[in-house]
Amino acid sequence: MFVGVDTSGSFRDSGNFDDSLTFLAHYLYGHLNDLGGLAVPRELFVGSIGGRSADEPKSFHPIHDFTGKTVEQIEADLRAWFPPTDTLTDFNAFFQQVARISKERNLVLAPISLVVVSDGIPDANGQKGGAAYTTLDLSSLEYLTRNLTLRLTYASPKVGEQWRKLVPRQRVRMWTVEADVMKGWKEQLAPNEDLAQQDRLWKWVLDNVDYRVRSTSA
Repeated sequence: MFVGVDTSGSFRDSGNFDDSLTFLAHYLYGHLNDLGGLAVPRELFVGSIGGRSADEPKSFHPIHDFTGKTVEQIEADLRAWFPPTDTLTDFNAFFQQVARISKERNLVLAPISLVVVSDGIPDANGQKGGAAYTTLDLSSLEYLTRNLTLRLTYASPKVGEQWRKLVPRQRVRMWTVEADVMKGWKEQLAPNEDLAQQDRLWKWVLDNVDYRVRSTSA
C-alpha cells in the first residue's frame, strides 16, 4: 500500500486537509491492526504529493513508522511530517517514486493499492480545464503489477470525473470518493466504543474507500 498526502495550499484552502489527516490515521490503524476485514498490508509507504519546485523528490515513511502506534500517535506524526506548506501539487513525481520503490523492493508481483489524499487538482504548467488532467502520467505504474488500484479521496465530483475520463490509462484501475462522501466517515463512529468494535466505520471504509474495482473502466 502506498499513500500520498497532498500538502499543497489548494488542498489546505479546500477545508478538507485537517479532516483527511484524522481519517487517514484511522484508516492506517484499521489496516495495520486487521480490523473489520481490512487487508493488512505487507508493506506500507506514506509520502507527500507536492513540493516547492517541480520533480522534487520526497521521503516515504515505511510501515515501521506506524506499527504499534495508536490512532492519536499516527495522526500527530502525519501532521508533523506533512504540514500543508508546499506550493505545487506534483502527482507525476509521486507516481514515479511509487514505481521506483515498487521495483527496488520487489513488490511488482503483489496487488498494489495507491491511496491519494488530495483535492485532485493538478499543477500543469499553465494548462487549464480538462487539458490539465491529460498531463497526469500513469505510465510508470501501468505494468508494475497485474492489479494496481488508484484511489482518489477528497476530490470534488467534477474533479473526480475528470480523473476518471481524462487521465490516460490502460491497466491502472481507478476509484474516486468525493469530499462530501469522505466527510461521512465520522458519522460511523460509535461513541465510547473501542476501535476494534467500530464495525460501522470499518464497513464504511470497505464499501466506500477500499471498494474492489474490477476493471479500468470503473
